[in-house]
Amino acid sequence: MEENAVKNSSSSAISYIVFFGTIGIVLLNLLSVVFPALLVSTFGSHAEFLSPFEIGYQGIPLIIINIALFGLGILYYKKRSSSFHNGINKIRSFEISKKVALIVGIIILAVYIGITVPELGMDEAEQYPDFEILKDGLEIWPSGESDDIYVREQNDRVVRMFLLDISNDVLQNIKILPFVASIVLVIFTYLLTYQITQKRFAGIISMVVLLQSFTFLKYDTIAVYENFWVLFYVISLYLIYKKWWILSAPAYILSVFTKAFVAPYLLMNIFFAYRANITRKKKILLLISYVIAFGIVLGLFSSQDAIYGDVVRIDFDRFAMAFGHFSAQMRFDYLLLFTILPITVGLFFISKSGIKQADSILVLFFGTLFAGPLVALLTDHYVILPYRFVPLIVFFAIAIGLIFSRRINQSV
Repeated sequence: MEENAVKNSSSSAISYIVFFGTIGIVLLNLLSVVFPALLVSTFGSHAEFLSPFEIGYQGIPLIIINIALFGLGILYYKKRSSSFHNGINKIRSFEISKKVALIVGIIILAVYIGITVPELGMDEAEQYPDFEILKDGLEIWPSGESDDIYVREQNDRVVRMFLLDISNDVLQNIKILPFVASIVLVIFTYLLTYQITQKRFAGIISMVVLLQSFTFLKYDTIAVYENFWVLFYVISLYLIYKKWWILSAPAYILSVFTKAFVAPYLLMNIFFAYRANITRKKKILLLISYVIAFGIVLGLFSSQDAIYGDVVRIDFDRFAMAFGHFSAQMRFDYLLLFTILPITVGLFFISKSGIKQADSILVLFFGTLFAGPLVALLTDHYVILPYRFVPLIVFFAIAIGLIFSRRINQSV
């Protein structure tokens, strides 16, 4: 009994650490919504032209919506209105059958595919200038050399180039496999949500939230900014729960060699496995497999003439300013922008009620929000574009699914 008390105390301490770390990073990013010029004027080179405390056009709506949502949250958790509390619990306890979930899921995907298919006929070269770099890379793939560091970087991402080459040469449309990857990503968002919540209704909610995202829909068919890396990473998380868990580490390796940006995400995998409802033996074996995977990644990067060691430039000003770019990059994702703060707090309360996977989602929030500034700190070779937030949008969708699911043993 004493051992269980110590274990619960330790788990509770971890929950608090995760929560305060995540809410800190969320607030730092949302600061740019209220005061868009504050961080840029403080750490940038053109401060004299900026007004640091000028409120952004989304600042007031953000504050009003968050006050309203926190008010409703207090009303619910304090049970000030029994009818409101019971009504919310009925929604959170609602579940659908496997057959209904399958039918609804197919309908959602059919509508999404039907609306998006026309995008496959668009000329990507006219949409994104970076397509010319990708095109040059594909022309010399897989054995050609180039003096252009940007072309070399494209070809260092071997899994991505392999898939794009198949889509371009075999399927005769470079957009087809990126679109397929986006469709499969929607499916795995449902599967991971269901695995965490054990609620099919929560999985359906996560699909809808993901598909309403402006950023996801903008990049879902774009070969230059494809979702292969996000898909492989989400699969690596999902496999943690399955009997073929040993494939989680290989899926992570595939994600890294699709986009090196995901390399630091390994720490999130480790925490996700730690909080997952799996045996201790399985957790230890997963940790060993991740250590091996990390060794393989380092070995492969060091054995080839990759550019990553040549583009390191430490710059703390870029690191600070990267937090100030969040509002501009996510300005059209209104649901995420206006609700991520109360969702973060809600996940903490869900964690306190005994659903420790909520901590995992908070860590995923932290990691995906911190990864961009981390890259900005280490190099000026990359520009942090909105598509890099697709993992955050996926995890946000899962979080809302978790918010709208209530297990019988939950106290709220």
